[in-house]
Amino acid sequence: MTDDFYARVRQTLEDIDAQGLTKPERVIASRQGPVIRVGGRDVLNFCANNYLGLAGDERVTQAGIAAQERWGAGTASVRFICGTLEVHKELERSIADYLGFEDTILFAAAFDANGGIFEPLFTDEDAIVSDSLNHASIIDGVRLCKAKRYRFANSDMDDLETQLKQARADGARTIIIATDGAFSMDGYIARLKDVRALADKYDALIMVDDCHATGFLGPKGRGSYAHCGVEVDFVTGTFGKALGGAMGGFICARSEVVALLKQRARPYLFSNALSPAVCGSSMEAIRIANGDEGDQLRTQLFANARRYRAAMSAAGFTLLAGEHPIIPVMLGDAKLAQDMAARMLELGVYVIGFSFPVVPRGQARIRTQMSAAHTFDQIDQTVAAFTTAGRELGVI
Repeated sequence: MTDDFYARVRQTLEDIDAQGLTKPERVIASRQGPVIRVGGRDVLNFCANNYLGLAGDERVTQAGIAAQERWGAGTASVRFICGTLEVHKELERSIADYLGFEDTILFAAAFDANGGIFEPLFTDEDAIVSDSLNHASIIDGVRLCKAKRYRFANSDMDDLETQLKQARADGARTIIIATDGAFSMDGYIARLKDVRALADKYDALIMVDDCHATGFLGPKGRGSYAHCGVEVDFVTGTFGKALGGAMGGFICARSEVVALLKQRARPYLFSNALSPAVCGSSMEAIRIANGDEGDQLRTQLFANARRYRAAMSAAGFTLLAGEHPIIPVMLGDAKLAQDMAARMLELGVYVIGFSFPVVPRGQARIRTQMSAAHTFDQIDQTVAAFTTAGRELGVI
């Protein structure tokens, strides 16, 4: 019987590979940055979430080292037993103040933040209305909750209103609208002004996952809600992208919500506290993002995005429209996306093909991402490599 199980596993892997859906892991032998070392050579990196270029920044690195020297490698415990250090409280205060909220709760990963937010706060008397393109972590978090579930088409405000009406008609006590602030596979920014108007009309709460927005969207990089000029009830986010590139997640909310989550959120209660090194690096990244240098980095980031988008469009590639530094190059076929990524690496540019189940079938792509650390020359080199590969593979 056990042999049958392992045979099924091998067959599944073979099927995945035959469909061109295998996701290879390439080992990086350097710090994260605009240039990384892969396979014994330096290549341009255009697929990291390193939006502000701080993942390899020496100040961020040294802040992490200093925190580890003071506090050790970790707490060897969960927070409520003997795993809360002063540095955890400092990071909670730092991110709450930066984003304009009363309090924050930290998690080992942003996936855990989204997995832990719904179940402690909402019951079968309540309703969650979720955008169809929300991150997998939101989807899983909703599944763990007993609240009634409603789904609206991506950024479709008419459909959102329909679902809100239905939730109210079904007798929901509390309704929460859950949405990504910026949708990670597409680079679309949520229509939060319209979401806010509908939330007010139907007396609903708003939860925003700002993993792909915190640090670089809106004034001082405070996120998609600041970019849209609205207030929301809950923001989940990460220190693993613009804010240092390490790991760890958080939920910002009112103090009483955070207090309840600290009593009931299972990923918080049963996971070790963030390592001191992550806390130190993240606080330094927040300091940079919240200052004048952060403004300069954000200006460069969006200048890079405009230059790249214009050049790729002129070369004949199909891009998803938008202003976000996530710029998907649409290819459709999964195997073509993998072949294109492999050829790009040969040409000295590191990118990754995305296919099912990360994106819908038939919508395979290479999701390119800009960083403030990229130079215009590096962008031009990347467009030239795409053009070469695109012509060879019949894309353009």
